[in-house]
Amino acid sequence: MTNPFKKFRIDHLFFRSFAGLIIIVLACSVWASYSISSKELAQTTFHYQQRLLDELNNEIMTRLVTIEQISLSTSRDNELITFLVNTQDEFDRYRKSISVQKALANLTYSIPLIQGIDLYMDRPLEGEPKSYIQFRNLADADKQAWSASLKNNDFTWSSEHTIPSFQGDVPVLSFARKIVYDDKFLGVLVIHVKAEQIRQLLAGRSSETNRMMIDSQGRQFLKIGQIPDHTELSKWINAKNGQSDFVHTQGDTGVGNSLLVYSKLMDSNWTLVEITPWKEITAGSFKLAEVIGIIGVAAVLLTLLLTHLLSKQFTKPIKKLVGAMGVYSVGGNNVELPKDYENEFGYLFAGYRKQNERIEALYESLQRRYEQQRKAEIEALQANINPHFLYNTLDQLNWMAIEAGQDEISRILELMGRMFRIGLSNGAAFIPISEELMHLECYLEIQQMRWGEGLEYTINVPAEIKHLFIPKLTLQPFVENSVVHGFNTRNHGHIAITFKEVHERIEITIADDGIGLQQAVDRKRKRHTGGYGIRNVRERIAGYFGESYGVIIQERQQGGTQVVIELPRLIDPPSQENLE
Repeated sequence: MTNPFKKFRIDHLFFRSFAGLIIIVLACSVWASYSISSKELAQTTFHYQQRLLDELNNEIMTRLVTIEQISLSTSRDNELITFLVNTQDEFDRYRKSISVQKALANLTYSIPLIQGIDLYMDRPLEGEPKSYIQFRNLADADKQAWSASLKNNDFTWSSEHTIPSFQGDVPVLSFARKIVYDDKFLGVLVIHVKAEQIRQLLAGRSSETNRMMIDSQGRQFLKIGQIPDHTELSKWINAKNGQSDFVHTQGDTGVGNSLLVYSKLMDSNWTLVEITPWKEITAGSFKLAEVIGIIGVAAVLLTLLLTHLLSKQFTKPIKKLVGAMGVYSVGGNNVELPKDYENEFGYLFAGYRKQNERIEALYESLQRRYEQQRKAEIEALQANINPHFLYNTLDQLNWMAIEAGQDEISRILELMGRMFRIGLSNGAAFIPISEELMHLECYLEIQQMRWGEGLEYTINVPAEIKHLFIPKLTLQPFVENSVVHGFNTRNHGHIAITFKEVHERIEITIADDGIGLQQAVDRKRKRHTGGYGIRNVRERIAGYFGESYGVIIQERQQGGTQVVIELPRLIDPPSQENLE
């Protein structure tokens, strides 16, 4: 695909690029303002609604718990129990019924929340059909809305329904409780609560709101506003988990794109749910986005006009510079650029003139630099020959020592030759661990010839990592430091070299039982020698692998010095491009 900056005119690209950038920035600003503000409004709405729902839940729970406690105390009333036991004659039963009816009526009159009370029993006495207190046949209890739940419970609430009264049919919520005496089921006491009062509590101070109550079994108990079936809400709300939370519903659902906030208090059996359409929450954000969009469009038009005018001023000096560059030739009659520009174009023109002067100077010195380069290449080839010459010289000295019968010197020269050959490594910067160990063993064998039995060493390396690669000449400077400085004042010493693989890393430990780190440092300062080899290893590791790997030198608790070298696990030597 062709780069447009290489094909089209700069003034057109300048204008179109700024136009596109401003439009993108405007769109992002509008989207960000709408998204962020809508989220903040939703969060604020959630906190406000949840606090309100918690207050309403607490108030409703107090009223309903009061009804439950009244039902409990009434079901244990001795006069009611005596009446239900049904051991009296008909006159006594009638007289008791009047007393019980009066007591229940007093409850209805004293507590405005109660609409009426039904007492389900055997052989009920007939009364006024629309009276607040009704004695009903226990056989008719199975027809009521709460009968199914009451089979497995001692008490239960029913959802909203209507009952007849003197004012007509009245919507109520019913609380039914079994009346049991001496393990004998006597009847059911049902207290009807005015649903309109609970609905007013549920609405609070909001006249237009969508709320509902869910009981402890997850059933829809009471609702106000436009509320879908609870079977749809159960996709998002778990009324049994005892937690208050909010849910943002989206897509083609019964509640559409809405915010669902629900409250579940710790000691409450009720969950209050409020549904708010998402467009009501984000209406302010949408207006803000519209205002920003209108202001942005005006700003875009103004900016594009200014950009068009500026692009003309930018491209004019550029065209002059391009024209001058097109006819330039070394030593020829070139176009003179204007000198009245004092801004960046003036610097550009001045730089172009200076560049032309430098081109002239560079052109004149090109041959001389070419000769210098050829000389440097010859010197580099000579420097590459010198190490091979030294290796061949060591080999000749070895043969001379063999002919002279100097076996020990011959062995030292042979070991040095091996060390030098590994050190050259055909110019490779990385060698296998096995070759690095061969180089180290050659050095230690030479030192043992000088120390005799006083120098001991152990090398512990797993066979499966000997083929891995490390930078060459990594170990020898640290072992040399142990021999030269750690054992300087002693006639014996032990060096332990350990390799292990840890999490895709190679960890090498070199431990000696010498004089220790601090004393060795003091002696090195007095002698003013050493330190280059270790510094060289540190710098090479840092240059190859960065700060994640390196060398740690520390004192050993049992005496001596310990060096820990951490390197990456390299199956193959890295190429020069990868190292760079």
